[in-house]
Amino acid sequence: MENKASETSGLKGIFAGIAIPAAIVVSFIVFNFVLGSSSNFEGGDPANHPLPGNVLGIVYKGGIIVPILISLLLIVLTFTVERMLTIAQATGKGRVDMFIRKIQQQLKSGNITEANNLCDIQKGSVANVVKAGLSRYKEMDAETGMDREQKSLAIQKELEEATALELPMLEKNLVILATLASISTLVGLLGTVLGMIKAFSALAQSGAPDSVALANGISEALINTALGIGTSAVAIIMYNYFTTKIDKLTYSIDEAGFSIIQTFAASHARKGA
Repeated sequence: MENKASETSGLKGIFAGIAIPAAIVVSFIVFNFVLGSSSNFEGGDPANHPLPGNVLGIVYKGGIIVPILISLLLIVLTFTVERMLTIAQATGKGRVDMFIRKIQQQLKSGNITEANNLCDIQKGSVANVVKAGLSRYKEMDAETGMDREQKSLAIQKELEEATALELPMLEKNLVILATLASISTLVGLLGTVLGMIKAFSALAQSGAPDSVALANGISEALINTALGIGTSAVAIIMYNYFTTKIDKLTYSIDEAGFSIIQTFAASHARKGA
């Protein structure tokens, strides 16, 4: 199990190393060739004002910070999909709560073999931890050189080690979402400040008030704030969603582990072991 967890962790690391540069490249391509297309601007020149009502041209005029914000948004969306797939895989093929109930029923009946079969059917992180605990349960059941308390501690240690191998896979890359949730708004504000400086500087150099130019400049500058806040909101929502899902899986693992240990202790108490 440890080798498999290490291999999975390595693949996740490679994915992150590829996804982030790819998102940056795609965002600059979109900025230059989609948002910056000549068809979005007056006279077919990106140096001119965007056509009236042309959103793509307005976003392009947000400046060099725009492709950075698009990169952040693409990274958030990419890791959102990646975490969804990972947590779905960790959950297994059926509802975790129903799986735990079935395991508890089999433990009460003393049917460890059937409980193992349920783990093979369910799959996922919870099933992996439960199966590791059940394997140690069978070993301790046949062990004659240890007392009941030592056997229970051995089972508990096995459950803890199995959990320690599974949880990092679930939590991996969440730090990226948490970081992007924090910096996206700041990057957006930076773009807005730079845009406002540019707008007022152009207005000062014109020598006469130009309300249209000023309004366009402010609108273009605020695009950065909108992109930054939107990206940050998505990152925060998804981060909280994933941490809640992981907490539920962790609780299910703890519940199953407690049932295994309690069943073992009760069984050996009846045997007088």
